[in-house]
Amino acid sequence: MLGIVVVLKGLAEFAGLLLLGQGLVYALSFGKHETNGVYRFFRLITSPVVRVARSLTPGKVDDRHVPFVALMLLFWIWLFLTYTKFSMMLEQAA
Repeated sequence: MLGIVVVLKGLAEFAGLLLLGQGLVYALSFGKHETNGVYRFFRLITSPVVRVARSLTPGKVDDRHVPFVALMLLFWIWLFLTYTKFSMMLEQAA
Protein backbone atom coordinates (compact mmCIF):
# COMPACT_ATOMS: atom_id res chain seq x y z
CA MET A 1 0.00 0.00 0.00
CA LEU A 2 2.89 2.35 0.75
CA GLY A 3 4.20 1.80 -2.76
CA ILE A 4 0.90 2.94 -4.29
CA VAL A 5 0.93 6.11 -2.17
CA VAL A 6 4.52 6.86 -3.20
CA VAL A 7 3.72 6.42 -6.90
CA LEU A 8 0.59 8.61 -6.66
CA LYS A 9 2.57 11.26 -4.80
CA GLY A 10 5.22 11.20 -7.53
CA LEU A 11 2.59 11.57 -10.24
CA ALA A 12 1.06 14.54 -8.42
CA GLU A 13 4.51 16.14 -8.13
CA PHE A 14 5.23 15.54 -11.81
CA ALA A 15 1.90 17.00 -12.96
CA GLY A 16 2.35 20.00 -10.67
CA LEU A 17 5.81 20.69 -12.02
CA LEU A 18 4.50 20.44 -15.58
CA LEU A 19 1.79 23.01 -14.76
CA LEU A 20 4.41 25.29 -13.20
CA GLY A 21 6.56 24.91 -16.32
CA GLN A 22 3.60 25.72 -18.53
CA GLY A 23 2.93 28.88 -16.52
CA LEU A 24 6.59 29.89 -16.70
CA VAL A 25 6.69 29.45 -20.48
CA TYR A 26 3.43 31.41 -20.72
CA ALA A 27 4.95 34.28 -18.74
CA LEU A 28 8.19 34.30 -20.70
CA SER A 29 6.70 34.06 -24.19
CA PHE A 30 5.15 37.55 -24.05
CA GLY A 31 1.80 36.74 -25.64
CA LYS A 32 3.12 34.33 -28.27
CA HIS A 33 2.59 31.22 -26.17
CA GLU A 34 0.28 29.53 -28.68
CA THR A 35 3.08 29.39 -31.26
CA ASN A 36 5.64 28.11 -28.74
CA GLY A 37 6.25 24.39 -29.15
CA VAL A 38 7.27 23.85 -25.52
CA TYR A 39 4.08 25.53 -24.28
CA ARG A 40 1.94 23.41 -26.59
CA PHE A 41 3.72 20.26 -25.35
CA PHE A 42 3.11 21.21 -21.72
CA ARG A 43 -0.54 21.95 -22.54
CA LEU A 44 -0.91 18.55 -24.21
CA ILE A 45 0.61 16.70 -21.25
CA THR A 46 -1.35 18.63 -18.60
CA SER A 47 -4.68 18.59 -20.43
CA PRO A 48 -6.11 15.60 -18.49
CA VAL A 49 -5.49 17.34 -15.16
CA VAL A 50 -6.93 20.61 -16.44
CA ARG A 51 -10.01 18.79 -17.79
CA VAL A 52 -10.65 17.26 -14.37
CA ALA A 53 -10.28 20.68 -12.75
CA ARG A 54 -12.66 22.17 -15.32
CA SER A 55 -15.27 19.54 -14.52
CA LEU A 56 -14.97 20.28 -10.78
CA THR A 57 -15.20 24.05 -11.05
CA PRO A 58 -18.41 26.01 -11.63
CA GLY A 59 -19.09 27.37 -15.09
CA LYS A 60 -18.55 30.94 -13.89
CA VAL A 61 -14.83 30.30 -13.49
CA ASP A 62 -13.01 31.64 -16.52
CA ASP A 63 -11.09 29.08 -18.59
CA ARG A 64 -7.81 30.94 -18.16
CA HIS A 65 -7.99 30.36 -14.38
CA VAL A 66 -8.58 26.61 -14.59
CA PRO A 67 -4.85 25.64 -14.80
CA PHE A 68 -4.29 27.50 -11.52
CA VAL A 69 -7.22 25.61 -9.99
CA ALA A 70 -5.66 22.37 -11.24
CA LEU A 71 -2.34 23.33 -9.65
CA MET A 72 -4.04 24.04 -6.31
CA LEU A 73 -5.92 20.73 -6.47
CA LEU A 74 -2.65 18.92 -7.16
CA PHE A 75 -1.04 20.73 -4.25
CA TRP A 76 -3.76 19.55 -1.83
CA ILE A 77 -3.61 16.02 -3.23
CA TRP A 78 0.18 16.07 -2.81
CA LEU A 79 -0.17 17.33 0.77
CA PHE A 80 -2.67 14.59 1.60
CA LEU A 81 -0.47 11.90 0.04
CA THR A 82 2.58 13.21 1.91
CA TYR A 83 0.70 13.00 5.20
CA THR A 84 -0.53 9.51 4.32
CA LYS A 85 2.98 8.38 3.39
CA PHE A 86 4.49 9.62 6.65
CA SER A 87 1.73 8.12 8.76
CA MET A 88 2.15 4.77 7.00
CA MET A 89 5.91 4.91 7.51
CA LEU A 90 5.48 5.68 11.21
CA GLU A 91 2.99 2.83 11.51
CA GLN A 92 5.50 0.39 9.97
CA ALA A 93 8.27 1.59 12.27
CA ALA A 94 6.25 0.98 15.43
